[in-house]
Amino acid sequence: MNSNKMFFYFILIFSTLISISSNSWLGCWIGLEINLLSFIPLISSHKNLLSSEAALKYFLTQAIASINFLFSILIKMILLKNFEINNLISIMINSSMLMKMGSSPFHFWFPNIIEGLSWLNCFILMTWQKISPMILLSYYMNNNFLMMIMIINVVIGVLGGINQTSLRKLMAFSSINNLGWMLTTLLISENLWMFYLIMYSFLISILCFLFYMLNAYFINQLFFINMNSIMKISLMINFLSLGGLPPFLGFFPKWITINFLIMNNFLLISFIFIMMSLIMLFFYIRVIYSCIMFNYLKLKWFKFYLNNNSMSFINFFSMISLLGMIISTFFFM
Repeated sequence: MNSNKMFFYFILIFSTLISISSNSWLGCWIGLEINLLSFIPLISSHKNLLSSEAALKYFLTQAIASINFLFSILIKMILLKNFEINNLISIMINSSMLMKMGSSPFHFWFPNIIEGLSWLNCFILMTWQKISPMILLSYYMNNNFLMMIMIINVVIGVLGGINQTSLRKLMAFSSINNLGWMLTTLLISENLWMFYLIMYSFLISILCFLFYMLNAYFINQLFFINMNSIMKISLMINFLSLGGLPPFLGFFPKWITINFLIMNNFLLISFIFIMMSLIMLFFYIRVIYSCIMFNYLKLKWFKFYLNNNSMSFINFFSMISLLGMIISTFFFM
């Protein structure tokens, strides 16, 4: 970790705070631009062609979304009174924010860019980089448009992820699926959205850290892990928690969201969300089953970063993931 990277990480965090605390649309746009320009040096690497390609793709897609956003807010300032135009502008602003966060149907760049990143950058792109677009989205929402988008997100996340062999692409489509849930929580309440985001970030951080420690980028690399069974159980717990299986911690925010949807008579949306979660769990279980049942010898060129400290760290957070739902249920009773 050199001083240049520390500087860009600081600017990355600072730019998100600029964007979400600005009192004008232009200030929000400036914050998003600083965020973009600070993330590109973090993902580009002269040693890895995939990282350089990912940086260029990321710049192009984010630049298009920024142009769309700037164009929309300028028209909004000029034509403020006209209601029909206002409705169209709200869809345009929403679309540019959805494109920035990698939501369906503007998600095509997201898995391709994730494929060229390290696990730390994957984690940042799947969590922190979604914060400012989602908060800006909450300022000027078009409810009917967003309800359609969140259903598309949940379905696309499942259909895209079901046939993947790359762990990074699997996590990318999982992120798209969870984005549908996050948009739902954003429509319900900002506090619930923040709770869902914190829970999701926690679960994703454990998995990204685990894959980084195992140096694993594809599903078949998990078959070769001839290690102690505790690591495999940790992988299983965190995958099932991310899928939202009770009694794991990941079920808790989904439970609250479904509860709100049913209370407000969004029964069809609840049904779609629950069915898609089951399919997500199916391909998480497929990865876990393969990892536990197949046990080939470790090949010579596999390099692990595992030590006792990292093992105890992963096991501790896996226990939180396992027992968190039970503890929190007693806490809220």
